Amino acid sequence: MDRGINRSYWVYILASKPHGTLYVGVTNDILGRVEKHRQKKGSAFTAKYSVAHLVHFEAFGDIEHAIQREKTLKAYLRAWKINLIERENPHWIDLYSEIRKKFG
Repeated sequence: MDRGINRSYWVYILASKPHGTLYVGVTNDILGRVEKHRQKKGSAFTAKYSVAHLVHFEAFGDIEHAIQREKTLKAYLRAWKINLIERENPHWIDLYSEIRKKFG
């Protein structure tokens, strides 16, 4: 997984809590998009279910690959998404502050 800021497109997974409600999205501004979700302005779904903890993200150099990855993750079974999150982030830490420090 590439987490380089020099990439322009991001696929991300938000969670309401560990093993809670999950949301998969794609953006070209991960800091801004996650901030909108935190303000309950990102989407009706994330606002309704309080899904605002960034638990996984991947960077891509082009939109086609990012959209394809988003579609793949959305098609994953819930258990597969949880496995993906726990391989990289076993304690379900909110990664927003990490990316803010690195890229903000």
